[in-house]
Amino acid sequence: MTKRYWWVIITYIIMQFSSILVLPIAKMYSLDRLEVMHLAINWSIYSFIIGLIIVLFLMKPDMKMESRSDAASVSQAVSWSIIGVFMAFASQAIAGLIETHLLGITQGSENTENIMNITLTTPLFMIIPMIIAPILEEVIFRKIIFGSLYKRFNFFVSALLSAFVFGIIHGEPQHILIYAGMGFVFAFLYVKTKRIIVPIVVHMAMNSTTVLALYFSPEDLEQQLKEMQMILFGG
Repeated sequence: MTKRYWWVIITYIIMQFSSILVLPIAKMYSLDRLEVMHLAINWSIYSFIIGLIIVLFLMKPDMKMESRSDAASVSQAVSWSIIGVFMAFASQAIAGLIETHLLGITQGSENTENIMNITLTTPLFMIIPMIIAPILEEVIFRKIIFGSLYKRFNFFVSALLSAFVFGIIHGEPQHILIYAGMGFVFAFLYVKTKRIIVPIVVHMAMNSTTVLALYFSPEDLEQQLKEMQMILFGG
């Protein structure tokens, strides 16, 4: 792994944990609970934007390399992006059925719930799960981690390890199967097209669909998902 990649990972880690600086600032200015919450939300928005700018700058040489001759054409990339969305949602649904009926795990994501609670308070926050996070996560977990492993191991092992890390980083180990399933799909799309933009677009589409559906119609979404599950999988 190149030094540039390590700086990308370090940037991502700093960005994720920089919010701890909110607490000393809150104490310094004696902010109340509501003010602390707004400060933390705005801090997250700015830190993710700055983190994205730094990562894109560091990955600039890799962007030029993606114009390689064996990479998928624009039309192929678009086709696989569309197919990939259905693949990712299918993997999520199948993993959800396995968790519910075989493992007895209650469905529902605390991570998603927290994101939506923040988004309902500050709509601008939705740019993080819809745009910024998918770019950063695909660059780190597919381009860097999976890509580095794939040079040493076969696809299955590389995808499994990178997907496992992808699931753990979301802080919901009980739903590791769902995150891992999506991670496998994203890794497959990256290998198939040799363009990191494809899993980025699919990741964006998945997150955007969920965020917008919950934001505009939170009461109806759960029933719609259940009906879709019945149609597709009969369960």
